[in-house]
Amino acid sequence: MKPVLIYTSVTCGYCMRAKQLLQRKGVAFDEISVDGKPDVRAEMVRKAGKTSVPQIWIGSTHVGGCDDLHALERAGKLDALLAD
Repeated sequence: MKPVLIYTSVTCGYCMRAKQLLQRKGVAFDEISVDGKPDVRAEMVRKAGKTSVPQIWIGSTHVGGCDDLHALERAGKLDALLAD
């Protein structure tokens, strides 16, 4: 399985939903909190081109946010993206 990275904030409902989907699928992920860390948030913005959380990467592919992750799941494309 490809590595999954997710930038989050503790109070973000979308972050919680994205993590719940990954957990239901048994997907391990690395989580980076941007709370109180302007340098980490700036790094996320530089990499993603977006300021909102969550921002999710599967391998080297930037998935986007929670809605994008769920759309991949609904389309039946998430498992293929996660596969090695």
